[in-house]
Amino acid sequence: MHCVCIYHYGGPEMLTCTEAPRPRCGPGEVLVQVHAAGVNPVDWKIREGHLKEQLKHTFPLVLGWDVSGAITETGPGTSRLKTGDEVFSRPDLLRDGAYAEFIVIKESEVARKPRTLDHVHAAAGGVGSLAVQLAKTRGAYVVATASARNHDYLRGLGADEIIDYEHMRFEDLAPAMDVVLDTIGGDTQERSWKTLKPGGILVSLVSPPSTDTAAKLGLRQAFVFVQPHAAQLEAIADLVDAGKLKSNVETILPLSEAKRAHVLSQGGHTRGKIVLQIV
Repeated sequence: MHCVCIYHYGGPEMLTCTEAPRPRCGPGEVLVQVHAAGVNPVDWKIREGHLKEQLKHTFPLVLGWDVSGAITETGPGTSRLKTGDEVFSRPDLLRDGAYAEFIVIKESEVARKPRTLDHVHAAAGGVGSLAVQLAKTRGAYVVATASARNHDYLRGLGADEIIDYEHMRFEDLAPAMDVVLDTIGGDTQERSWKTLKPGGILVSLVSPPSTDTAAKLGLRQAFVFVQPHAAQLEAIADLVDAGKLKSNVETILPLSEAKRAHVLSQGGHTRGKIVLQIV
């Protein structure tokens, strides 16, 4: 099969188009023909070696852990899904990813894709945009931070207030919040403490917030590292089919342009998702 992998940590030039044996299913696994693979910041962070202490990968390593495709084979002990099912997944980060024509995934990490989306859109997550929409489905009042070019886009997703972080300090303007979702880390995370009401919680997807700071301020903290979960993916698919969640794809590239996809993702100026279309 065609795939894109890395043999060493490094820059985008480490991404190599090559041929590899088609993977085979083991017990409890399914083989998926990849139609589209999402490109996420975690891909280039792994490529550069930022997570090498947490994730003990072996080389060569195929990147890409947002995938939509169709099951072509099922392994022993599988029962929920069958050959021909159109599915999407966020596979285990410790295994080879989806920059390839085929990927083996645990059945417990796979869900049927939303009926109303094609494979390119089913492979597109987008943490910030989905977080806004999911919060609105739970009745939350949502304050988002974004550059001016994205304000109309976020209003369309349901954001109640938007703060232009390029010209204003969000900690001076955000009302007392129950929850802050930190997707940046560093100084942004530290400044976020000031926006929380007593008893509020700072949740980071990037790095664990300080437990000492939380205790001193009478606040709570949490670090969330996403895990594969078929039932949660199915719940998301239901929301998509009900018209309550939208995915936004900005750039579609062929697998052979994975290097360009990484450069675009790492530049940090894309609004929607970058997707590699394989079929």
